[in-house]
Amino acid sequence: MLSFILPFIVLILVVVFIHEYGHYYFAKKYGVGVTDFSIGFGKELFGWNDKSGTRWKICWIPLGGYVKFFGDRNVFSQSDQEEILKKYNQEEREKLFILKPLYQRAIIVAAGPIANFILAAFIFLFIYMFVGKDFTPAVINEVQIESPAAEAGIKKNDIILEIDGTEVKSILDVSKLITMSTSEYIDFKVSRYDQDLLLKVKPKIVSAEDNLGNKINKRIIGIKLGAFNDQVNHVKLGPAKALYYSLNEVYFVTTSSLKYLGSMLFGSADSSQLGGPIRIAKISGQVAQFGLIPFLSMMAYISISLGLINLFPIPLLDGGHLMFYGFEKVLGKPLSQKTQEGFFRIGMFLLLSLMFFATFNDLKDLGLF
Repeated sequence: MLSFILPFIVLILVVVFIHEYGHYYFAKKYGVGVTDFSIGFGKELFGWNDKSGTRWKICWIPLGGYVKFFGDRNVFSQSDQEEILKKYNQEEREKLFILKPLYQRAIIVAAGPIANFILAAFIFLFIYMFVGKDFTPAVINEVQIESPAAEAGIKKNDIILEIDGTEVKSILDVSKLITMSTSEYIDFKVSRYDQDLLLKVKPKIVSAEDNLGNKINKRIIGIKLGAFNDQVNHVKLGPAKALYYSLNEVYFVTTSSLKYLGSMLFGSADSSQLGGPIRIAKISGQVAQFGLIPFLSMMAYISISLGLINLFPIPLLDGGHLMFYGFEKVLGKPLSQKTQEGFFRIGMFLLLSLMFFATFNDLKDLGLF
């Protein structure tokens, strides 16, 4: 049990700290008072005060965190502007988040998710520079009889060039791109005897196990891959190329996640793959057993997910605040406190529903349902 809990705690501490530090850094840059910097929710386990009066603390529910600004009524940065103008003097008003220019508030809020994307890019950069990146061409060694690939016309020794319009740079990309595809047919571009062919493959969905032994619904097409002439091409990259490929990976994961979530909403993707903290804890423990690099890779993917989810225009999330600022820019004034509170109730309902659904999937994955 400890081997699962410790990696999960380390993962959450890092990605949440980076997220909240993004908010904190720009808040301090623009002169906003910060009263609390918390990792976790609920009762404080331990903490300390810095010279500026910020309380840095670790709380007992490690499922997120928050930065609370001077003058906020709660951890969601809600405040009443009219009440604030009466309550604080001019010097204190200089530290109030709600009275800062709109662009500064937007930067402070957006800095959290952006920090998560930067963390992921930095991890990929480190891996590509010091461990390397695979560029082994994806050559098909075997096509199973009567498989979706065989029916589509894919043959042995074909080299996969693209899947659904995305270039296949490595043999490792194939499984990832097939898994992330949600359409009924997957478009393959293959090279055969120096001729490029476009083929449509209708994958089968089967119940299987992933590399960690977890049960998943897997899309398969019935091929086995190998290195061209058994030559593996694994290269340590220089800083410029490593940066390019790290940013490319962040972009790919972000866009693929959005496409998958969109397909899930419209019923064409498997919603059982949506997991919550329990599944993350389980997988982080499993991945940690394979070593530091796989664990860092998972941390990067979780960091991207955290940044992306927080940009959704749902009240209580960073994206919800940015949505309010969009209304403020258009209307020329902030939404009324009553309207904002109505949106926050809707946001709370949506988040609790999502949490319930993800937890149900987690418990189902553990065999409890």
